[in-house]
Amino acid sequence: MVTEDDVRTAALALPGTTEKRSYGTPGFRVRDKLFARIKEDGETLVAFCADESEKLALIAEDPDRYFTTPHYDGYASVLVRLNTLDPDSLADVLLDAWRARAPQKLRDELDAS
Repeated sequence: MVTEDDVRTAALALPGTTEKRSYGTPGFRVRDKLFARIKEDGETLVAFCADESEKLALIAEDPDRYFTTPHYDGYASVLVRLNTLDPDSLADVLLDAWRARAPQKLRDELDAS
């Protein structure tokens, strides 16, 4: 299982990312737009998606890793069980969430590097 420190390290490695508390837990923002945060249980990551159809596809593809609750219904964010992630899959989840919220200029800069 990845830890809070693993999430922090991977998230802050993405361009333009800062950490700011969100609902009392570590939240990660790109240009002040939240793209991921650790839930209060310390075992779940909230990750933004491009849209709700992407969220539903992730849940259908891997329900052991991705899920939702009624609180998140109708929102383009998915819940991710941290105990299902290794460092590489964590980096992928965070990159996808970052891309969903980052401005085009930052996405272009990342793609060019």
